[in-house]
Amino acid sequence: MAKKQPAVRSTSARSRDRGRATRHRLIEATAELCTERPGAEVSVAEIANAAGVFPNQVTYYFGSKDSLLVHAAFLGLLHDARRAERVGRQAPDAATFRRNIARAVLAMPSLPSVARALAAAISKPELASVVDRHLQLLFRQSERFVSQLIDNRSWSTRRPLSMEVRTFWSTALGAVLLVRAGVHGTAAELDLAGALTIYDESGPA
Repeated sequence: MAKKQPAVRSTSARSRDRGRATRHRLIEATAELCTERPGAEVSVAEIANAAGVFPNQVTYYFGSKDSLLVHAAFLGLLHDARRAERVGRQAPDAATFRRNIARAVLAMPSLPSVARALAAAISKPELASVVDRHLQLLFRQSERFVSQLIDNRSWSTRRPLSMEVRTFWSTALGAVLLVRAGVHGTAAELDLAGALTIYDESGPA
Protein backbone atom coordinates (compact mmCIF):
# COMPACT_ATOMS: atom_id res chain seq x y z
CA MET A 1 0.00 0.00 0.00
CA ALA A 2 1.40 3.36 -0.97
CA LYS A 3 2.17 5.75 1.85
CA LYS A 4 0.01 8.81 2.11
CA GLN A 5 1.83 12.02 1.33
CA PRO A 6 1.82 14.54 4.19
CA ALA A 7 -0.76 17.24 3.65
CA VAL A 8 0.68 20.48 2.38
CA ARG A 9 -0.14 23.33 4.70
CA SER A 10 -2.54 25.77 3.16
CA THR A 11 -1.46 29.20 2.05
CA SER A 12 -3.81 30.77 4.60
CA ALA A 13 -2.22 28.78 7.45
CA ARG A 14 1.27 29.89 6.42
CA SER A 15 0.02 33.45 6.16
CA ARG A 16 -1.40 33.27 9.69
CA ASP A 17 1.92 31.96 10.99
CA ARG A 18 3.78 34.82 9.32
CA GLY A 19 1.28 37.27 10.76
CA ARG A 20 1.74 35.93 14.29
CA ALA A 21 5.52 36.07 13.90
CA THR A 22 5.35 39.67 12.69
CA ARG A 23 3.07 40.68 15.57
CA HIS A 24 5.45 39.06 18.03
CA ARG A 25 8.48 40.83 16.53
CA LEU A 26 6.71 44.17 16.71
CA ILE A 27 5.70 43.70 20.35
CA GLU A 28 9.16 42.47 21.37
CA ALA A 29 10.94 45.30 19.54
CA THR A 30 8.64 47.92 21.05
CA ALA A 31 9.09 46.51 24.55
CA GLU A 32 12.87 46.62 24.16
CA LEU A 33 12.81 50.21 22.89
CA CYS A 34 10.58 51.34 25.75
CA THR A 35 12.87 49.64 28.28
CA GLU A 36 15.98 51.20 26.77
CA ARG A 37 14.40 54.67 26.66
CA PRO A 38 11.96 54.93 29.58
CA GLY A 39 9.69 57.95 29.28
CA ALA A 40 10.86 58.81 25.76
CA GLU A 41 8.58 58.92 22.73
CA VAL A 42 9.16 56.03 20.32
CA SER A 43 8.23 56.57 16.68
CA VAL A 44 6.55 54.10 14.32
CA ALA A 45 9.60 54.27 12.05
CA GLU A 46 11.92 53.32 14.93
CA ILE A 47 9.69 50.44 15.93
CA ALA A 48 9.44 49.13 12.38
CA ASN A 49 13.19 49.40 11.88
CA ALA A 50 13.90 47.52 15.13
CA ALA A 51 11.42 44.77 14.18
CA GLY A 52 12.59 44.54 10.56
CA VAL A 53 9.16 45.31 9.10
CA PHE A 54 7.47 48.11 7.16
CA PRO A 55 5.96 51.02 9.16
CA ASN A 56 2.46 50.40 7.76
CA GLN A 57 2.51 46.93 9.38
CA VAL A 58 2.14 48.60 12.78
CA THR A 59 -1.33 49.86 11.92
CA TYR A 60 -2.15 46.73 9.90
CA TYR A 61 -1.61 44.41 12.86
CA PHE A 62 -2.49 46.67 15.80
CA GLY A 63 -4.68 49.45 14.45
CA SER A 64 -2.55 52.19 15.99
CA LYS A 65 0.80 52.82 17.60
CA ASP A 66 -0.93 53.34 20.95
CA SER A 67 -2.41 49.85 20.79
CA LEU A 68 1.02 48.38 20.05
CA LEU A 69 2.51 50.33 22.96
CA VAL A 70 -0.11 48.86 25.29
CA HIS A 71 0.72 45.30 24.16
CA ALA A 72 4.45 45.97 24.55
CA ALA A 73 4.10 47.60 27.96
CA PHE A 74 2.23 44.64 29.40
CA LEU A 75 4.60 42.14 27.81
CA GLY A 76 7.40 43.90 29.68
CA LEU A 77 5.33 43.87 32.87
CA LEU A 78 4.67 40.13 32.62
CA HIS A 79 8.40 39.47 32.11
CA ASP A 80 9.26 41.70 35.07
CA ALA A 81 6.60 40.01 37.20
CA ARG A 82 8.21 36.62 36.59
CA ARG A 83 11.57 38.02 37.68
CA ALA A 84 9.92 39.43 40.81
CA GLU A 85 8.46 36.00 41.52
CA ARG A 86 11.97 34.56 41.59
CA VAL A 87 12.87 37.16 44.23
CA GLY A 88 9.78 36.21 46.21
CA ARG A 89 10.61 32.51 46.18
CA GLN A 90 13.95 33.19 47.87
CA ALA A 91 12.30 34.73 50.94
CA PRO A 92 12.67 32.52 54.06
CA ASP A 93 9.45 33.75 55.69
CA ALA A 94 6.28 35.64 54.87
CA ALA A 95 7.43 38.96 56.33
CA THR A 96 10.55 38.92 54.17
CA PHE A 97 8.45 37.91 51.18
CA ARG A 98 6.17 40.92 51.61
CA ARG A 99 9.11 43.32 51.82
CA ASN A 100 11.11 41.78 48.99
CA ILE A 101 8.24 41.39 46.52
CA ALA A 102 7.13 44.99 47.13
CA ARG A 103 10.66 46.30 46.59
CA ALA A 104 11.09 44.21 43.43
CA VAL A 105 7.78 45.35 41.93
CA LEU A 106 8.39 49.05 42.57
CA ALA A 107 11.79 48.73 40.86
CA MET A 108 10.33 47.16 37.70
CA PRO A 109 11.60 49.01 34.59
CA SER A 110 8.30 48.31 32.80
CA LEU A 111 6.12 50.27 35.23
CA PRO A 112 6.47 53.69 33.53
CA SER A 113 5.39 52.18 30.20
CA VAL A 114 2.42 50.49 31.86
CA ALA A 115 1.43 53.78 33.51
CA ARG A 116 1.39 55.39 30.06
CA ALA A 117 -0.70 52.48 28.73
CA LEU A 118 -3.25 52.94 31.52
CA ALA A 119 -3.42 56.68 30.87
CA ALA A 120 -3.91 56.02 27.14
CA ALA A 121 -6.81 53.67 27.89
CA ILE A 122 -8.50 56.42 29.89
CA SER A 123 -8.32 58.91 27.03
CA LYS A 124 -8.93 56.35 24.25
CA PRO A 125 -11.78 53.98 25.12
CA GLU A 126 -10.93 51.65 22.21
CA LEU A 127 -7.81 50.61 24.15
CA ALA A 128 -9.69 49.71 27.33
CA SER A 129 -10.41 46.13 26.25
CA VAL A 130 -6.74 45.59 25.36
CA VAL A 131 -5.64 46.82 28.78
CA ASP A 132 -8.28 44.68 30.50
CA ARG A 133 -7.13 41.50 28.72
CA HIS A 134 -3.55 42.07 29.78
CA LEU A 135 -4.48 42.93 33.35
CA GLN A 136 -6.56 39.76 33.66
CA LEU A 137 -3.56 37.76 32.40
CA LEU A 138 -1.32 39.46 34.98
CA PHE A 139 -3.82 38.72 37.75
CA ARG A 140 -4.09 35.05 36.77
CA GLN A 141 -0.31 34.67 36.61
CA SER A 142 0.07 36.27 40.04
CA GLU A 143 -2.72 34.18 41.56
CA ARG A 144 -1.03 30.97 40.40
CA PHE A 145 2.28 32.11 41.85
CA VAL A 146 0.86 33.10 45.24
CA SER A 147 -1.32 29.97 45.43
CA GLN A 148 1.67 27.68 44.86
CA LEU A 149 3.78 29.61 47.33
CA ILE A 150 1.33 29.56 50.22
CA ASP A 151 0.48 25.89 49.59
CA ASN A 152 4.13 24.85 49.60
CA ARG A 153 5.00 26.88 52.69
CA SER A 154 1.76 26.60 54.66
CA TRP A 155 1.31 30.37 54.59
CA SER A 156 -2.10 32.00 54.59
CA THR A 157 -3.87 35.16 53.47
CA ARG A 158 -6.61 37.12 55.19
CA ARG A 159 -8.32 37.78 51.83
CA PRO A 160 -9.35 35.61 48.87
CA LEU A 161 -6.42 35.24 46.47
CA SER A 162 -8.15 37.13 43.69
CA MET A 163 -8.72 40.10 45.98
CA GLU A 164 -5.17 39.88 47.35
CA VAL A 165 -3.64 40.02 43.89
CA ARG A 166 -5.87 42.80 42.58
CA THR A 167 -5.36 44.93 45.69
CA PHE A 168 -1.58 44.56 45.44
CA TRP A 169 -1.32 45.41 41.73
CA SER A 170 -3.85 48.23 41.96
CA THR A 171 -1.77 49.80 44.73
CA ALA A 172 1.49 49.41 42.78
CA LEU A 173 0.12 50.76 39.50
CA GLY A 174 -1.76 53.55 41.26
CA ALA A 175 1.44 54.70 42.92
CA VAL A 176 3.24 54.91 39.59
CA LEU A 177 0.35 56.84 38.02
CA LEU A 178 0.42 59.36 40.86
CA VAL A 179 4.16 59.90 40.51
CA ARG A 180 3.86 60.32 36.74
CA ALA A 181 1.02 62.79 37.27
CA GLY A 182 3.43 64.98 39.24
CA VAL A 183 2.20 64.24 42.75
CA HIS A 184 4.93 65.10 45.26
CA GLY A 185 6.91 62.09 46.46
CA THR A 186 8.03 58.80 44.94
CA ALA A 187 6.58 55.33 44.61
CA ALA A 188 9.27 54.11 47.01
CA GLU A 189 7.55 56.04 49.82
CA LEU A 190 4.51 53.80 49.48
CA ASP A 191 4.06 50.89 51.90
CA LEU A 192 3.32 48.41 49.13
CA ALA A 193 4.24 45.52 51.42
CA GLY A 194 1.36 46.63 53.65
CA ALA A 195 -1.05 45.90 50.81
CA LEU A 196 -0.33 42.18 51.27
CA THR A 197 -1.96 40.00 53.92
CA ILE A 198 0.27 36.94 53.45
CA TYR A 199 1.50 35.52 56.75
CA ASP A 200 3.21 32.42 58.06
CA GLU A 201 2.15 30.60 61.22
CA SER A 202 3.91 33.11 63.46
CA GLY A 203 2.08 36.05 61.88
CA PRO A 204 -1.18 37.67 63.01
CA ALA A 205 -4.39 35.70 62.73
